[in-house]
Amino acid sequence: VGAFSLSADGRVATICVDTADYKGVRLPARNLGTDIGRVTGTAADVSLSLSSERGAVVVGTIGRNRQIDEWAKQGKLDVSAIEGKWESYLIQTVDGNLVIAGSDKRGTIFGIYDLSEKIGVSPWHYFADVPAQRHAALYVKPGRYVQDSPKVKYRGIFLNDEWPSLGGWASKKFGGFNSRFYAHVFELLLRLKANYMWPAMWAWSFYADDPENSKTAHDMGIIMGTSHHEPMARNHQEWARKRKQYGVWDYATNQKVLDRFFREGIERVKDTEDLITIGMRGDGDAPMGGKEGADHEYVNRDEYNMNLLKKVIKNQRKIIKDVTGRPADERPQVWAIYKEVQRFYDMGLRVPDDVIMLLCDDNWGNVRRLPNAEERKRPG
Repeated sequence: VGAFSLSADGRVATICVDTADYKGVRLPARNLGTDIGRVTGTAADVSLSLSSERGAVVVGTIGRNRQIDEWAKQGKLDVSAIEGKWESYLIQTVDGNLVIAGSDKRGTIFGIYDLSEKIGVSPWHYFADVPAQRHAALYVKPGRYVQDSPKVKYRGIFLNDEWPSLGGWASKKFGGFNSRFYAHVFELLLRLKANYMWPAMWAWSFYADDPENSKTAHDMGIIMGTSHHEPMARNHQEWARKRKQYGVWDYATNQKVLDRFFREGIERVKDTEDLITIGMRGDGDAPMGGKEGADHEYVNRDEYNMNLLKKVIKNQRKIIKDVTGRPADERPQVWAIYKEVQRFYDMGLRVPDDVIMLLCDDNWGNVRRLPNAEERKRPG
């Protein structure tokens, strides 16, 4: 009694999205319409007009959907529980309509995909060929559901060791790790309520090989990052392919070229949400101070590399500040404490408190360290 009819007796509710909302919201809205068809046999239409008729599914982001904002102004929809929060949403009926309101772009996206999963469409419908649960009718019980912000801010995956299995499949199916491939990965992540990923990097450059890769991620709402040895939003293959032109990957002897390389990376992503990896390791996932450090007159190689890394990070932060025009602590960054870098950390190397510290395993599943009480107080 009083349930909202999503699909019943041949009638399917129309999904309404404001044209002022994010592009990343419109795609999940269309997917929800398709998902209803997967379950009932009849897909839902998506409208970009804000109908005043009852019985619609109104999806939108606070501040970007005029109907949702009007209901909030009228006191019909209380958004105080989610407003201003990170990736939060609410689902509620208002004036006979089903409302999915998000605090931000991903809050709205997660709310839409939450409904998709509840009606019987698995996030793994594409990659694992999971069939939809079939139902003749779909109803939403009356009430109000509020999803608070996730406890972990950045949640995602790293497509590492991607050859030969994933690489062979992606090449055959899509022609490589391009935007057509990544669009499916991004959809999977969002359906799983993830928001972050490191891309395949053995033989591909996410940013350079297909400029649509970065645009697709930004449009869909995925925050990109790069691995521990791909600092400043640059992929290792970008350097490897021009190694003769660029010279040696050594900050001590080739700082000018490396600073330019780093700057170009930040310029490319300054208008995205991408999480910037800082720091530096050796060329091609190697420790710092291999052949590059052999001629330096330091008895303690670790001490030398640690001091060099301090300089790298200081200059990277300056590049971020100069390119974005904002203090470095306003652009989220991550430092991967991996392999020999953890040794430097244990020796006393530190980064500013706003930087996220990524603690790693030993490549065999054993976590090498956990944060202590003092480290857990860091804002990053």
